Amino acid sequence: MEKFLKFPISGSTYQLVSITGVIIVEQTAATTTTIQYAAGNSAGDILTITHASVANDDFRDFVQNQIEAALSTAWTKPVYTVTPPVAVSGIALA
Repeated sequence: MEKFLKFPISGSTYQLVSITGVIIVEQTAATTTTIQYAAGNSAGDILTITHASVANDDFRDFVQNQIEAALSTAWTKPVYTVTPPVAVSGIALA
C-alpha cells in the first residue's frame, strides 16, 4: 500500500512525499528535516525538507505524527494533505 504526504510549498504548489519505506525522520537543523528511506544499498535515499526555523525537534515530531495519521487512513486514501506549523520552502531527494 503506497501512502503519500501532500506538502504545500511556499510560492509554488504541492509536493507529494512517499512514506513507504521510511526508516527514520530527523530534524538536522532548525530549518531542515530529513526522511531516510530503506534502499537496496546501505545508504538509502534521504529526502530533505527545508522549512522556516523551528526550535527543538518540533518539525520532526510534526512529520512523524503526520506519517502515523496517514497510515491510519483507509487504503483507498493514498494521499494525506498536511498543514505544516511553518512554511516549507523546498523538498529535495538525494
